[in-house]
Amino acid sequence: MARNVYSVKQVNAYIKNMFAQDYMLDCIYVKGEVSNCKYHTSGHIYFSLKDESGTIACVMFAGQRGGLSFRMREGQQVIALGSVAVYERNGTYQLYAREIRQDGEGTLYERFQLLKQELSEMGMFAPEYKKPIPAFARQIGIVTAPTGAAIRDIMNIAKRRNPYIQLILYPALVQGEGAKESIAKGIRELEKVAVDVIIVGRGGGSIEDLWAFNEEEVARAIFNCQVPIISAVGHETDTTIADYAADLRAPTPSAAAELAVYEYKKLADMMEEYHLRMSRLLTHKIQSDRLKLKGYETKLKYLHPKSLLRDYRQRAAECEDGLRLLMEGSIKEARHKLSLYIEIIKGLSPLKKLNQGYSYVQGSDGLALKSIRQVKTDDEIKVYVTDGEILAVVREKKEEQRV
Repeated sequence: MARNVYSVKQVNAYIKNMFAQDYMLDCIYVKGEVSNCKYHTSGHIYFSLKDESGTIACVMFAGQRGGLSFRMREGQQVIALGSVAVYERNGTYQLYAREIRQDGEGTLYERFQLLKQELSEMGMFAPEYKKPIPAFARQIGIVTAPTGAAIRDIMNIAKRRNPYIQLILYPALVQGEGAKESIAKGIRELEKVAVDVIIVGRGGGSIEDLWAFNEEEVARAIFNCQVPIISAVGHETDTTIADYAADLRAPTPSAAAELAVYEYKKLADMMEEYHLRMSRLLTHKIQSDRLKLKGYETKLKYLHPKSLLRDYRQRAAECEDGLRLLMEGSIKEARHKLSLYIEIIKGLSPLKKLNQGYSYVQGSDGLALKSIRQVKTDDEIKVYVTDGEILAVVREKKEEQRV
């Protein structure tokens, strides 16, 4: 009896892991005839590829449908790029397709992938080298065939969006022998004219028809051009090397014109709106400044030196009147006090006493005589009376005792 027993799930998981570790199976091209092709309502495509020796089941999920540019039918010879892995649920392996090309396109598609990888490794597709597309271009250069839907679409879109735009066409070969040289030369010539932006493109077609835009010479001309370039090759599902090298990819020539030509009416309406908005803002600003100016004018009048001087004069006059009143009051009060002092002094004046019959006696030494001890007999004395003075000589002193 075997020692190790595995479940079906374990075996399937192991086999799936073996497939996942095989690098070759992770990115493989498989060529065969389409059979049992079914487009599921979910968007997935289920089909088989067969040849004379066998069949392999295939599926392309809805998220990978961008890698399919045509509708598959029974019996078509195709080349599918994808990975081979095991579906654990039923233990079968199948091809999970990412891109599908018709068999006739296989060799060119391989060349496309190799050149794309080579130029990408050289940095020609790096985003840091992409130049911005000017928002308001005046001159637009166009490298395309002079007759064809691409130039007509670009002209119609440009005329509708901005009738004043100047289009400069370089009539180039876009297919067949000499096309890559013609396209590269057209880019260089329009760069000399110093246009604002260049549109490089053509209408849709097979990979053979679009191959001139997958040439390295065209990619280098686009990369080296100092003027921003918009690529517009084929339809939305078509992708070329020129798309990767250009500064901006447009899905169609019409879309390129939409991207390169600004809409004049929209800009004019926007400018009119800006004009009205600026007028309103300017009117509001003028009114606001006038109010401020009026306020400053009132403030200036209030703070003007003449006004201040007038106020100071008024205050000086008021102070002068107040000082005058204070002085008059002080003088009046002083005069009243003086009158009182005069009356007091009058009451104490010797002259008043003399007028009342009293006299003032002064000794020879000029001192008032208040005692008989101050004089001697024969001393001269002066007696002051109301109307004059009397010179007298002391004849006799008589002392009186007073209680």
